[in-house]
Amino acid sequence: MATTVRSHAKINLGLSIGAPRPDGFHSLVTVYQTLELHDLVAVSARLAPETSIRLTSSDERVPTDARNTAWRMVVLALEALGLTAEVEIHIDKRLPVQGGMGAGSANAVAALVGLETELGLASQQISASAGQRASGRSWVAPWQEIAAQVGSDVPLFLIGGAVLGLDRGQEVYSLPDIEPVWCVVATPEIGVSTAQAFCDWDALCAADGLTAEASTDKLNKLSRAYASAFAEAIPEGRQGAGSSGVPFDEENLAGPQESALVRTGISSWIQNDFERVVFPQHPSLAEIKRILLGPGTPEAALHASLSGSGSALFGLFRTRGDAEAARERLRPAGVASHLTRTLPRTAYWREMLLPETV
Repeated sequence: MATTVRSHAKINLGLSIGAPRPDGFHSLVTVYQTLELHDLVAVSARLAPETSIRLTSSDERVPTDARNTAWRMVVLALEALGLTAEVEIHIDKRLPVQGGMGAGSANAVAALVGLETELGLASQQISASAGQRASGRSWVAPWQEIAAQVGSDVPLFLIGGAVLGLDRGQEVYSLPDIEPVWCVVATPEIGVSTAQAFCDWDALCAADGLTAEASTDKLNKLSRAYASAFAEAIPEGRQGAGSSGVPFDEENLAGPQESALVRTGISSWIQNDFERVVFPQHPSLAEIKRILLGPGTPEAALHASLSGSGSALFGLFRTRGDAEAARERLRPAGVASHLTRTLPRTAYWREMLLPETV
C-alpha cells in the first residue's frame, strides 16, 4: 500500500520585497501560514539497484518528469542518503496550479515524507520525532539546503504553521502560532507570471530610486516587527498543548482569534508588495480583494491580501458565518472560492499522514 500524505497549501500573511540584488535575486521578508487545504501525494518506494521514478497526476497541467518539484526532491534526497530506489508518485491535485499557494513546493516535502515512510527511514537521518518536527527545529536543518535547491518556498513546508521567511524566502524560522482562523481563498481564472511581477517590481524600484542597500534596513526592521508581533499574539501563560494551548470554538473562533490579530494590530500594517505591481496589470484582482474585505459590512474581513504573486487571494474572518458571507459576495463575480482554516504547526504534522498509512 502506498503512503498517502496531505500536501498543505500556504498563504503569505505579509510579503515585503527589496530592490534587485547584484546576483539577480531579491531579498524579502514574509510570513508564511499553512492552511488546511491540501493536495494528496501518494508515494510507493522500495530499494533497488538503480533509481527510477514514475510520476502521475490527476491534473494534466502538472509536469510528470524532472521538472516536477516532488521528482526533484526525491532524487536529491536519495542522493544525499546514498540510496537507490524504485519510486512511484501520484499527485491528486486539489490546489490551484501556479496560484501563489505553494502547491508544488508542498508536494516536494510531502514526497519526502512519503519516501521516508516507505523506506522505513522515519527514525534515521531524515526525520526526528513528531514533537521535534512540530518545534520547527530538528527536521529542518539537514534538509533545508536541499529543499532550497528545489524552490525558495519549499523549506517553509519543513516547518509548517506560522513561518518567517528571509533572504529569498528559503531562510525560514518558526514563529509562535496563532489560533486557527477561518479563511476564504479566492482562485480566479487569471494567470499571473511571477517573473513578470518581479520585472515590474524592478521597474518600480528604479522609478522610486530604491536600491538593494537602501532596502536592507527596511527589511531588517520589518523582520523584527513580525517576530515581535507574533510573539505578542500569544497571551502570556496560554502556551500549552497544541500550537498555543488556547481552546477555540470550531464555528466561531472569535475570542482567541480576536486576541491574536485584532488585539495586537497585526492586520493593520501587514501588506503584500506584489499588489503594487500585480493589481495595475490585473484590476479584477484588486476588486476581488475589495469583495473579500467587505468594508462596511458586519462580516468584514480582518485581513485580505494577494498570496505570493497571485493569482490566489485570501481573507481571514472572525467566524465561519463571516467567511461564508464573503463567499456569497464572490459568487456574482463568478469567482471560485474555498472555505478553510489556518493550520498550526502541531496540527500540520499530526494530520500530514492519512490514517490508513500511519
